[in-house]
Amino acid sequence: MIRAIVFDFDGLIFDTETPSYEAIKEVYSQYGAEMTLQFWGTVVGTHGIDIYAPIAEQTGQAIDREAARQHYNRAHQARLQEGGLRPGVLDYLQRGRALGLKIGLASSSDRTWIDSHLARFGIAEYFDCTFTSSEVERVKPAPDLYLAALAALGVEPQEAIAFEDSPNGSLAAKRAGMKVVAFPNEITRLLTFGELDLRYPSMAEVTLDDLIATLS
Repeated sequence: MIRAIVFDFDGLIFDTETPSYEAIKEVYSQYGAEMTLQFWGTVVGTHGIDIYAPIAEQTGQAIDREAARQHYNRAHQARLQEGGLRPGVLDYLQRGRALGLKIGLASSSDRTWIDSHLARFGIAEYFDCTFTSSEVERVKPAPDLYLAALAALGVEPQEAIAFEDSPNGSLAAKRAGMKVVAFPNEITRLLTFGELDLRYPSMAEVTLDDLIATLS
């Protein structure tokens, strides 16, 4: 029996991945380098990887990391302002609450980032717990975030579904013993996923009720 659903955030609830990829490509282009999707695939869904190292490797020139970081942040923020919740997300949150499911969030981003965007979209109230990189030692693809959410929600792994958009996130949820449904975005749909239970273009493609019926 499914008793809980746990959401990723970046790329799943809010498509931050496409703006991130476009912004970092802009920075790389400034140095005459190329940000490959292959490398970006190792970054998506996790945290702590040096995203500027390939510039030096490709060009042989040292870079001012702080200047590159500032450029990226400006380009990223400008693109983020254009985005909103991905299709079907609010329907899932509302339906999950109506069904009496426990709802959690497990994100490799930090607490400040997550809290600011949950407030921006007015959806913080739907979550019974939220775990971020600020609360665990290891982020995805390690299972720690999902294990913390399961413990806080008081459910067993087999009683919960994880909603993810990336290979790293999906692997983390599988390592936690959960059922995993992927809803890739425009960037992550091009990446190679490992084990999944189901995959759809977005939450608008399938109702939460049907999803639960399929996985129960």
